[in-house]
Amino acid sequence: MTERARSVRLWNIANIITMIRIFCIPAIIVLLLLIEPEPGFSWLKPGLIQATGWNQQYCFIAAFLFLFASATDYLDGYLARKYDLVTNLGKLLDPLADKLLVMAAMIMLVELAWLPGWMVVVIIGRELFITALRGIATTEGIVIAASQLGKFKTAFQVIALSFVILHYNLDVVSGTTLHPSSVGMILFIIAFIFTVWSGLDYFLKFWPQLVKE
Repeated sequence: MTERARSVRLWNIANIITMIRIFCIPAIIVLLLLIEPEPGFSWLKPGLIQATGWNQQYCFIAAFLFLFASATDYLDGYLARKYDLVTNLGKLLDPLADKLLVMAAMIMLVELAWLPGWMVVVIIGRELFITALRGIATTEGIVIAASQLGKFKTAFQVIALSFVILHYNLDVVSGTTLHPSSVGMILFIIAFIFTVWSGLDYFLKFWPQLVKE
């Protein structure tokens, strides 16, 4: 294979989409940094939150970028499999981009006091543990595929974080007000349960295989 062919294969459409997802992360961080948090706000009591200044606009753009970046995860994987565009670079960047996107959003939301820090620590700890478990399993020739619980975890995390990022009250049809922060916290708690549950499921299924003589 020529150097040009290698270059074309390396920077294929699937890998470019993955890079776009990575570039969305600093943009989301900057937008959340621009928000001026409400004094005394607590995730325990979201209450009625009215936006001031440009806060709501920053939240809208950040939530859109987060959802867009999350959606590209499915697109680049689909394209890589369908058109045989799987590369070592893609295998490295794709899971890295996914974890960076979710972790960066959660850490920024903790800084704004919109998420409980202890839950985020548990979720990040779970991700690091499963990544390490997969690394050990690979050296033993064991493949740890994504489970259904893991897929539920990811879906709920993305939806929950999108609502938490929106944060401010929204007036919808017939004068009804939507409270994204409250909806987001409920979904985040469900995501937290799936995160812990799926982590235990992976451990119980694969750890015995790794330690057996």
